[in-house]
Amino acid sequence: MNYNIASKYADDVYKKYLTVRSFPNGTRNCYTLRPVSSGSKYLIRALFVYGNYDNKNNPPNFDIHLGVNYWDTVDISIADDLYASEIIATATSDYLQVCLVKKDRGTPFISVLELRPLMTTLYKDYANSNQSLVYFDRGNIGTNDTLVRYPDDPYDRLWWNYTKNTWTEISTNSTFDPDTDFGTPSIVMQTAAITSSVKQPLELSWTLYDYQNKTTIFLVILHFGEIQDISPNALRQFDIFYNGKPGALFTSIVPDKLYPDWARYRSTGYDLHNVSLNATSNSTLPPLLNAIEVYVVTPATGIPTYSGDVTAINNIKASYHVKKDWTGDPCVPSEFSWTGVTCTSDSINIPRITSLNLSSAGLTGAIVSSFGNLSSLKSLDVIGNSKISTTLPSGLQKRIKDGNLTFRFGGAPPASTPSNSSDNKKSPVVIIAVAGVVVLLFIAAVIMTVVCLKRRNNNQISIAKPNENTGSSPLTNSYAENYTYSPPANISNGNNAAQNYANISKPNKSSEGMLNFENRQFTYNDLKKITNSFQNNIGTGGFGSVYVGTLENGTQVAVKMRSHSSSQGVKEFLAEAQNLTRVHHKNLVSLIGYCMDEDCMALVYEYMKEGTLQDKLTDNARPLTWKQRVRIAYESALGLEYLHKACNPPLIHRDVKTSNILLNANLEAKIADFGLSRAFNNDCTLRYYSSFQLSEKSDVFSFGVVLFEVITGQPPIIGGPEGGHVTNWVSQRLSRGDIESIIDPRIHGQYDINSVWKVTDLARKCTENSSVNRPAMNVVVMELKESLDLEISTEGTRSESTAYNYPHNYSRNDHFVSDVSQNSAFEMAYMGGPAPGPSAR
Repeated sequence: MNYNIASKYADDVYKKYLTVRSFPNGTRNCYTLRPVSSGSKYLIRALFVYGNYDNKNNPPNFDIHLGVNYWDTVDISIADDLYASEIIATATSDYLQVCLVKKDRGTPFISVLELRPLMTTLYKDYANSNQSLVYFDRGNIGTNDTLVRYPDDPYDRLWWNYTKNTWTEISTNSTFDPDTDFGTPSIVMQTAAITSSVKQPLELSWTLYDYQNKTTIFLVILHFGEIQDISPNALRQFDIFYNGKPGALFTSIVPDKLYPDWARYRSTGYDLHNVSLNATSNSTLPPLLNAIEVYVVTPATGIPTYSGDVTAINNIKASYHVKKDWTGDPCVPSEFSWTGVTCTSDSINIPRITSLNLSSAGLTGAIVSSFGNLSSLKSLDVIGNSKISTTLPSGLQKRIKDGNLTFRFGGAPPASTPSNSSDNKKSPVVIIAVAGVVVLLFIAAVIMTVVCLKRRNNNQISIAKPNENTGSSPLTNSYAENYTYSPPANISNGNNAAQNYANISKPNKSSEGMLNFENRQFTYNDLKKITNSFQNNIGTGGFGSVYVGTLENGTQVAVKMRSHSSSQGVKEFLAEAQNLTRVHHKNLVSLIGYCMDEDCMALVYEYMKEGTLQDKLTDNARPLTWKQRVRIAYESALGLEYLHKACNPPLIHRDVKTSNILLNANLEAKIADFGLSRAFNNDCTLRYYSSFQLSEKSDVFSFGVVLFEVITGQPPIIGGPEGGHVTNWVSQRLSRGDIESIIDPRIHGQYDINSVWKVTDLARKCTENSSVNRPAMNVVVMELKESLDLEISTEGTRSESTAYNYPHNYSRNDHFVSDVSQNSAFEMAYMGGPAPGPSAR
């Protein structure tokens, strides 16, 4: 749930902390971050400002997990303090999951979540698939700058000013060589501290504070590089000691000029930590230190569920809109495993899904093939889902036949059975199986009756909303409650196209080959009158010209006339007419009527006053706002989702583009032009069009291009030396972390950057080269709804001004024991200081 923080704190925090997302339901709630690459390193930063958003004055505590492993504990005590946690981790799959886990006080929430890519070579021995690094502190030594971050640090690490009154600060304007081990920015290495005399050690100390566990392991990285000109007779050489222990950890270190060097070590088991740089007996110059990093080493001991099972169960979740508390890893940790999912570790200790109980889960439609991808599944229970098909994919049927899978189904959960009889133990399954056979025979009889009646009467079959009397509708999901479906007539009936045309060219002639329209039938003279002799031509397509007309009741319509030169013939016209008459959705352009009068073929649609989305995106006089763009994309996605999921059989649009998205007077979006639509079955024969295998994922790819056009205002193919396909154009700019360079400048900066990121990431997923990696349209709809909600939630807080108020109070776990306050640095970094870096995603 989304909230604003209390108004009493609103004037004191940077704008991105004015809102929070709270998770009152379930113990664990997770964000899935994409796109990431398996084996690559990332910096993830989570930030929290409570701000009494829930009016309970109850600051919470909760844990953060990265995937299946513990990351950190957030323990908030002051309402307007900012709490931050950061981790450097290696992705082990194509996504990262950040999970908030309830503890004993309050409700988990989050204000900001950031994802930054790192070079894979950085922290290579300590941040890997076996362990992560949780930020403890990072100090930039010998500088007056409060903070160094992006763009000086391309990874947006925060380097805090750290100094002591007893140190002497030195600096250089010369640039350091690149640091390939840790990527320490040159600007950080260009400043350092030395002591006032050779005999005085350079010491740093820090305390555990929140880390009271004596087994906590710290990784300490000391950065040094010479920045002064050293005479041939001078020598800077020092040893490094740790916590007063006898014997140096590192000996005889001599920093090289303008070359980044480092020393790293682990420490554990102490409340107070101390490191000391002592000049050797041969040294004529005091010790030098440029920067320090301290991390908590966090082992990644949890083994996630087998990736194939995770993909399959998430596809099942998306296919049936499962409402259970299914978030994060389905099996691990075991205390958060998904309801109805049972897991068993295999021979190499990887969790596998072995049992799935989806009884009474409101499932509708077919048993999707993803069930078959759960290759270790031994038991599948779908009892109590009256609208789900019991026809199994062939793979599951074979596993049942081989005795490797138990499948339980039926209209209601089975009654409990006595446990003292082996026969009774088997009886529920036997009864359910027999009942299933009876039901299937009954359905077959009903179908045969309907077919016979259809042949006798040749009337439109009306499918009623399912109820206990009429049984199930062909619409096997929630759409059945809102729409009606008219099965297309058999237009071929063994006749050729000319014979079919002869049969239906007369307005009232009835035959088995005739298309049974439920819409109004016009004559050519009707159309001539409606359009004032075809005066107002508003466009021309492959089918022919489109004219604006007005019905006798004053309703404006668009009349699409087939031209004699059109490549679309009678069969194509019938195909489009069938599709248009049998689909009804508020985000699909409605067919009002048709004309098949002698030599005239035409379709009459509702008139969309504001034209096409393509026209609107090129309108400099009245450019669309970001909210309007996301709403149009969302409404268009709803229309496509209906074609893919609610039509039976489903429909591929085949020509999704901005010129086929029309807008009415209220800028409501509707999908148009089903001239290329073709019915397809779940087990359809592969068809190819323009070298692409056609499926619903083809529409998803095209819709991803539409999203890129919505974001950028650019056409699919961009001209100029830096042009090319819009997907490549966007990727090149995003690779530099520069999202603002892709956003249509006509929006004038008025948008929620998180909403833009979300739509951009969605567009990238939709245009993945591999169709299996593209989301289904129901997922696209969900993501766009969230993007729209984000934009709406921040709309009232946005202004053109860049003068933001900073907080008067904040919290930072200042671990280093320093002679100067870190408060201003914290404020600058988190509350809107200079160089804010790539925006949170």
